[in-house]
Amino acid sequence: MKKDFLKITDIDKKEIDALFQLTKDIKDKLKRGETYHPLKGNTLAMIFQKPSTRTRISFETGMFQLGGHALYISPSEMGFGTRESAADIGRVLSRYNDIIMARLFGHDGIEELAKYSSVPVINGLTDLTHPCQILADAFTIIEHRGSLDGIKVTYVGDGNNVANSWLNFAAQYPLKLTIAVPKGYEPNADMVANAQKNPVSEVEVVNDPFEGVKDADVIYTDVWASMGQEAEAESRKAIFKSYQVNDALVAAAKPGVLVMHCLPAHRGEEITNSVIEGPHSIVFDEAENRLHVQKAIMVALMEQSK
Repeated sequence: MKKDFLKITDIDKKEIDALFQLTKDIKDKLKRGETYHPLKGNTLAMIFQKPSTRTRISFETGMFQLGGHALYISPSEMGFGTRESAADIGRVLSRYNDIIMARLFGHDGIEELAKYSSVPVINGLTDLTHPCQILADAFTIIEHRGSLDGIKVTYVGDGNNVANSWLNFAAQYPLKLTIAVPKGYEPNADMVANAQKNPVSEVEVVNDPFEGVKDADVIYTDVWASMGQEAEAESRKAIFKSYQVNDALVAAAKPGVLVMHCLPAHRGEEITNSVIEGPHSIVFDEAENRLHVQKAIMVALMEQSK
């Protein structure tokens, strides 16, 4: 039966743990130089409405390392949702390819794509969620801390798709999660409510970043203006200036706190150069793990969809 991965709430804790174990196994094989080609002969169609560095390169490299082939489809080539509908694209590409990844603006687009595709669809990012990123983030924390048990993650900045996906993770996996955002820039209210229903997670939304990072094991941030919000970039700088992850904010958290950013980073805005290049930063471990986690996702979806 076909299985898609559109948001973290599509999978439960048991499946997340299995993905993390598969990720570790795949990463270890690569580090040992072992050949691992479970997707030999398979093709991945990669649809892009939004430009990308890590998403394109990690999926394309990952599919190659798994023995398959990836096809990059640019915004100008396809005209997703304009030149051709998501439904038609899903029906056609799934007759050509074995798996589809899409990086889109509207989340409804990926839902429609998955509805009409006969092969697994992976959400490489939408304005609502960024699930592959957060699985890579959580896996990176486990690598550095051994587990997520008792770990407090504080997200500081805009209540965007990354914040939403952390909430989705907390809805499925035991976590202490604090979202520190300016008033009016809170994450999706339904996702907050759903995460707070998880009896083993502690989830709160606050407006004071220093209050938010108290006792934090991990501080996480993202750009203040995401793609599609460029016109708001200057006004957001004034609104978010006190939410910068700088040395003072890091000092207010636990000693040895880890600092994360999903990249690209606007150094001097949401994070300072001294922090991203400093001893607390695991930003580039996090970036690398996109490759390994996404390989595990592709292998798992293909196996489940046989």
